[in-house]
Amino acid sequence: MITPAFEITQDPVFLTIIIKVPYARVSEVDVYIEGDDFKFYAKPYFLRLSLPGRIVEDGRQKATYDVDKGVFTICVPKETPEQHFEGLDLLTALLAPRGTRSCKPLVEEIGSQSELPEEEEEEEFDWQIEQTPYEEPSADVLHCSYGFGNSRSGVFRRLQDELNDIIDLRDPDVTSVLERTQKRLAAENSKFDPDHYLADLFEDDAIRHLLKYQPWWVVALKEASSASEDSENKKVTFSEKEKDQLRQFSNKSYLLDKKTERMVFLGLIDLLLAYCYEIRVTEGEKNVESAWNIRKLSGTLSWFENYNSIKDVLVSFGRRILCYPLYRHFSLVTKAMKDTCSLLKLGKAAVLKCLLDIHAIFQENDPVYILNDLYITDYCIWIQKVK
Repeated sequence: MITPAFEITQDPVFLTIIIKVPYARVSEVDVYIEGDDFKFYAKPYFLRLSLPGRIVEDGRQKATYDVDKGVFTICVPKETPEQHFEGLDLLTALLAPRGTRSCKPLVEEIGSQSELPEEEEEEEFDWQIEQTPYEEPSADVLHCSYGFGNSRSGVFRRLQDELNDIIDLRDPDVTSVLERTQKRLAAENSKFDPDHYLADLFEDDAIRHLLKYQPWWVVALKEASSASEDSENKKVTFSEKEKDQLRQFSNKSYLLDKKTERMVFLGLIDLLLAYCYEIRVTEGEKNVESAWNIRKLSGTLSWFENYNSIKDVLVSFGRRILCYPLYRHFSLVTKAMKDTCSLLKLGKAAVLKCLLDIHAIFQENDPVYILNDLYITDYCIWIQKVK
């Protein structure tokens, strides 16, 4: 669990606790208020405070969440109005635990009658888990950035438990761009399985079946080609679910220099290639492995790769297709490239529709949803404004 950055202010009647949780699942939040105990849980964040005075939960408490900043602001009434709480700036002292979780003796005698229960009780969350104060990332850590436009850093320094389930890169906060590429290539070389490749090459009945599949954008492009130029944009429509996704995004602008903008465009191609492969091999029927496929085939998502040319993107994608997924055939590589070209020809609306689908897939997979915060959400907003 991660101890979030927080601060506390007070007035004569209320304590105001400001908690920064930029990568939390805000749909699953628990707040506990009793006496001088305050506990907050929003996976993967946990905060337990031992306050210098008593607070109450009497209906006057309130909480707000700033989506853009990822900040909870919780106002809690003091049990005794006008009481001044001392030491609210002593963060380490506030994090000190009140005591142990149980009063069991340090040594217990286990006799012959001690047996495990037939049914284990459901595991409860440990509200007394050890905490350490939040520290801002150091300058050398900030040098190794990632995310959309390389705008993030220090995220995984405190997300080590989730790291293995999200990306292939170990220690991303201290790994330079050049080292990421070198480690990615080494991992791909070690993962390539000649037997698997040859089996898919010669026993290709399933592959040939998948190559015949026509995703929605192929059909839409054919219709657009036969229609007038004015009606092309109407070939891509958004469902009510997709419209709801769009309404939830914040309206912000991105100031990218030419080098960063080029990198963002190349990252977009990388994402679309991985998505097109996934849609083809599942014939549009996404499954529990869809999130794994997309992030694994994208060097951007799995290694925080910064590509320098379209050639680098295509070579990386081809290598990863031949190393990781169930179907490893070069025909699927070239087909995904053609699919991506079709999407780009349809325009921004088609690209946005695919990004929204990736966003929905990741949002349903814990802890992969963190990749939405790092990349996909920003791509969904940026693609609508890019010229």
